[in-house]
Amino acid sequence: MTRGAAALAILVLVAACGPVTSAPSASPAIKQRDLGRDVLAANDGWASSTTGTSGGSRADAAHTKTASDRQQLVAALDPSDPGPKLVYVSGTIDANVDDGNKPLRCDDYATAGYTLDAYLKAYDPATFGRTKRPSGPLEDARTASQKKQAARVQIKVPANTTIVGRTGARLVGLNLVVETDNVIIRDLTFADAFDCFPQWDPTDGAQGNWNSQYDNISLNGATHVWIDHNAFSDGDHPDAKQPTYLGRPYQIHDGAVDIAKAADLVTISWNRFADHDKLMLIGSSDTAAADAGKLNVTIHHNLFTNVGQRAPRVRFGKVHVFDNVYEIPSAQGYTYTWGVGVEAKLYVENNVIRAGSPFAQDRIIRAFSGKAIHVGDTLLDDGTTKATIDALGAYNKTNDPKLLADVGWTPQYVAHLDPAADVAALVDRGAGPGR
Repeated sequence: MTRGAAALAILVLVAACGPVTSAPSASPAIKQRDLGRDVLAANDGWASSTTGTSGGSRADAAHTKTASDRQQLVAALDPSDPGPKLVYVSGTIDANVDDGNKPLRCDDYATAGYTLDAYLKAYDPATFGRTKRPSGPLEDARTASQKKQAARVQIKVPANTTIVGRTGARLVGLNLVVETDNVIIRDLTFADAFDCFPQWDPTDGAQGNWNSQYDNISLNGATHVWIDHNAFSDGDHPDAKQPTYLGRPYQIHDGAVDIAKAADLVTISWNRFADHDKLMLIGSSDTAAADAGKLNVTIHHNLFTNVGQRAPRVRFGKVHVFDNVYEIPSAQGYTYTWGVGVEAKLYVENNVIRAGSPFAQDRIIRAFSGKAIHVGDTLLDDGTTKATIDALGAYNKTNDPKLLADVGWTPQYVAHLDPAADVAALVDRGAGPGR
């Protein structure tokens, strides 16, 4: 049996176990595996280095809880209660509810006189101009309204915690914020972390842009984090269906998983990312000196479907991107896949690109003040033929300055590297919750 076939057989066996449920095993002789007690395996990416990542796998009975609404989730993640925490999510948890679980609309968060109509009128480039960012009473009102929503939808995850979904578990409109060490997030569907109050920035690009808050998961200074077998999308409010205001698309979502503020030692594995624009930003500023030597991330065996950009976009970090599948059904809405930012050290290999329409290979990579990217085997599947392509060569053929191929390091935390020819079958079968 080949290595790829053996791995596929293992995945089938694991998928059959599925996530832990409250139901008893069909046979008393077979005990269903408890995903909440799993720890990250040795050599499984950067999060396995040094002390490794065990999350809340050692939580005692008093710190092992099930949450089925926002209030229960907040209580289960209480940082004032010491010790490892293991939290199972059951059903759908909506963040945009009040303390009585009554749904909240954007109007319920608006404060200090904010209305979208007034905001659009005040900062219309025809009168406000394009040389400075909004300021004044309406911008202050927008900021206050945004903070009011943030207090509801952003939930902090303490150290030594595992959050794992039971079958069908969903987190809607919710932004998990990790600023600590040793966290595991698995088997959850994240949907629609929408911002009611995006900021207009006329200085962002030639025409200006709307910028929003709230990722599904934000890693701010966090270390040893394993994000595994989750699904991410914009849910019921995709940016593609939002209106145009001030001549630009009104974007109400930020990242799916963003990694910033000197976060380090992260493994992102076996997830499904779908129908999202700005997906994964690693390093939020070109001038963040504290990020140097940090932001070391591994991204493997994920499925990216209809993702516009940042898969990922990297600054500073040593980032290993391997054995992923990128589905690009149309050139419309697609910007690039791998973004090379300042001092980025991207090591990319054995990935698959499935293109649903004629595909310009020089668009796969985009440089943002970066100088180098290593690109190993990249398999392009256009539906009729499969061929290994030279993504870096295609970029350098049409762009100046050229990007170098030497990033100055070689990945060491790799349990196994599947050949590009085997990756699509493995990821299709194994990525996402319950697989």
